[in-house]
Amino acid sequence: MIMRPCNSWRPYLLVFPLLIVFLHFFSLLELHFNSVVEAPPKKQNKKFDHLVVGPAAGQGLSNRLHCKGFKALNKTHVAISSDEPSKFGDRVSFVTVFTVYNASMADARSSNVVTVGNASYTKTERSMAILNVFINFIQVTMPNSNVVILTDPKSDLSLRRTGVSVQPIEGDYSRDRLMLQRIRSYITFLETRLEELARNPGNIEHYIFTDSDIAIVDDLAHIFQKYPKFHVALTFRNNKEQPLNSGFIAVRGTPDAILRAKNLLQEVLKVYRSKFMKASRMLGDQLALVSVVKSQPSFDSRRFTKAQAFVEELAGASILFLPCATYNWTPPEGAGQFHGMPLDVKVVHFKGSRKRLMLESWNFYESSSDISDMLCLILSSGRTKYDF
Repeated sequence: MIMRPCNSWRPYLLVFPLLIVFLHFFSLLELHFNSVVEAPPKKQNKKFDHLVVGPAAGQGLSNRLHCKGFKALNKTHVAISSDEPSKFGDRVSFVTVFTVYNASMADARSSNVVTVGNASYTKTERSMAILNVFINFIQVTMPNSNVVILTDPKSDLSLRRTGVSVQPIEGDYSRDRLMLQRIRSYITFLETRLEELARNPGNIEHYIFTDSDIAIVDDLAHIFQKYPKFHVALTFRNNKEQPLNSGFIAVRGTPDAILRAKNLLQEVLKVYRSKFMKASRMLGDQLALVSVVKSQPSFDSRRFTKAQAFVEELAGASILFLPCATYNWTPPEGAGQFHGMPLDVKVVHFKGSRKRLMLESWNFYESSSDISDMLCLILSSGRTKYDF
């Protein structure tokens, strides 16, 4: 006799395969969920509120600074006494644009206060600290040089230091227009200088226009003797989109050179206004400068690929192009190879999230009185980004 399954079991037999499929799907879903939850968190781009150091890059390369800890093994930088005239003989003044913005109550909150060494700063105070350190380095390496600060007449800039003068120049110094105003202020300063030379032709003084977040770590007066025929000097790097950095512009102090420099900057200002106003807060001046230089038919931009100085006759001026590796070196950012610091570096530019490192570097120099050792500290900080 053949036993047949009871009809009451038939629905269960139909559902059972579906139940197996569901349980399998659920186990896969749970496995996926667990893998997401248990995956290690992505590495965050942290910015530090204290000095971070590690091994110094470039060790073993003959033309790079070698360090053992914070001790330079191949020193090339020697501080100059304020009683000792520049060995190059030329008078050089530094010019920078700086303004003080009205501090809000939020700036004074403890969460916005930063500490470097034994000093604490609000947002406004740290800007002033950076300006003062900028001046400090000039007075160490080029003690006979003066510093001229171009500023908004409405700015509450109170700075009383030997060799430092404040020159108010009317304009729009708002954050969104500061780079545009900087070019205007440079032009106005050069026009004023031309008027002074007309009254006193023998009073020749060269000028270096810079950002205020740089450290002059060697005497720069040699530029004007080593390259005696240039009118304007710019710094370049091997960067296809932004090969020129506007944070360092040198102008020979003769009436002819100042006039040609003024005309060049007026052309840059014209291009800035017509093409790059969307970048008026940052980079617009550099983009305009590159546009003016590259628009000259005779210019070969392939020369930017080699870190060697060269002179070109462009836009009615003799322009000296100096490599950033020496005259506008900055601690590296992002990925890519890092070959250390050139032995002959003369200017360190603390761009972006490097301002804390600038203040830390000055604190170190005050305790060590050794520029080369201080450069080892900067080099050992590597790619570290800071909170300001």
